[in-house]
Amino acid sequence: MAQPSGGGSVKIRADIAELLHAGLSDRAISRQLQLRTSRIRAAREILGLPPHRPGPTPAATPEDLFWRRAVPTDDGHLLWPGATQGSGARIRHGQERYSPYRIAFRLRYGREPVGKVTSGCTHAGCVAPDHVEDRPMREQYAAIFGGAQ
Repeated sequence: MAQPSGGGSVKIRADIAELLHAGLSDRAISRQLQLRTSRIRAAREILGLPPHRPGPTPAATPEDLFWRRAVPTDDGHLLWPGATQGSGARIRHGQERYSPYRIAFRLRYGREPVGKVTSGCTHAGCVAPDHVEDRPMREQYAAIFGGAQ
């Protein structure tokens, strides 16, 4: 039972409270429970919850933003929208800017890359964590197989 600001008690249905706490909009709850939106808004106010803000939930981390934006292909690549190799593609999270290639590298190898990170496959703009390599990896490949990679 929730307390309104004016004293006394008002009973709020458990299903309404649960959906409000889960972050659903007033309209979504109204449709799901077949109730008036005014009743949902009143419950939100009594529970002291802020008005619902439509739109996606902000990304918690740069890695979260990476997974939201990268576009998988049918042939196993993961493309960064608008990126080509060496394009300087960036992820902005808060006030910081990150390279999607470096994020992919950290996701795959669990360490900071050394030098520039590039896609090891021939698909321009691919940021698939299994396809990126840093400078020591390219140097090792060249030492084993010869030629510049």
